[in-house]
Amino acid sequence: MTSGAFTALLTLVNRGIVQMSPTVTTLTLNPTIDLASEAQRVEPIRKVRTFNERQDPGGGGVNVSRVVKELGGQTLALILAGGVTGRFLEELLDGEGVSRRSIHISGQTRISHTVLDQSNQLEYRFVAQGPEIAPAECEAALDALRQTEGWIVASGSLPVGVPHDFYARAASIAAEMNCPFALDTSGEALRKAVEQGGIHLAKPSLGEFETLIGRKLQGAEDQERAAMELVRSGRIRILAVTLGRDGALLATEQGVLRLPALDVVVKGAVGAGDSFLAAMTLALARGRQADDAFAWGVAAGAAAVSNAGTAHPRREEVIRLRAQILQIPDRAQSVAT
Repeated sequence: MTSGAFTALLTLVNRGIVQMSPTVTTLTLNPTIDLASEAQRVEPIRKVRTFNERQDPGGGGVNVSRVVKELGGQTLALILAGGVTGRFLEELLDGEGVSRRSIHISGQTRISHTVLDQSNQLEYRFVAQGPEIAPAECEAALDALRQTEGWIVASGSLPVGVPHDFYARAASIAAEMNCPFALDTSGEALRKAVEQGGIHLAKPSLGEFETLIGRKLQGAEDQERAAMELVRSGRIRILAVTLGRDGALLATEQGVLRLPALDVVVKGAVGAGDSFLAAMTLALARGRQADDAFAWGVAAGAAAVSNAGTAHPRREEVIRLRAQILQIPDRAQSVAT
């Protein structure tokens, strides 16, 4: 792509942002402070001294909001936050200019840690379980959801104390408000939500998708058939399955689309799925077609894995990678007008 074409593409995206300001509300029940650092070598027993430390607000929905903001969208992050660490999380979000609404809880917001071992370039991820959430705190989160607008994105695992049907209830609230509902979770929480239906966009990984349908999928055709069966059930309108090195799969009532992974140097995995979901949701909120939005998701996911640690992908990098997906034309002009 020439520099002139790149500039034109960026201008079109900017015009779309200026003229269309959809709100993407995210819900994060188990947010975290993501610590990232590097070490010369990670070894047992010995002190492992780290450097290049950074702290970022994290957790599924929080990461989605950060990327939506980076891409120029309007976002509101609903978070459960508690204790000293909860206040630090709020400070980190405020420092990045991410609008947020906190539901205060009695427990302490968790801290997770990622360490890059420079001797072998392997990344070690230590993910804390997080606090137990009281029933009244769950209800407060649902009440906060009722006061939002635009797209609602529920992302992340359910913390201890939250019932498995929580996301199903959140989807019902979104339906009552005529808000499209996007979901990225796993296990029983995903199964309960899908059983109920009303999901506009779901983004499981292949492993999460296989757990949902209860069997191992044998190759591309089996994956596509299973994805279309779920979409035709009417419970999910748009299904995007991330396949790691094999790219991603999109299923809608129009059919199946598969995109290969983009050729980037993989430096980390923190927030890749969240970045994918953020870009795809924002594109849908701006009125783009599902295939176009899917391509933006693939680009954002690739941009995320090319970053080490917990840094989110940068807008210019996402746009550059989107331009490499030639199978699906960019329709920025249709959004801008």
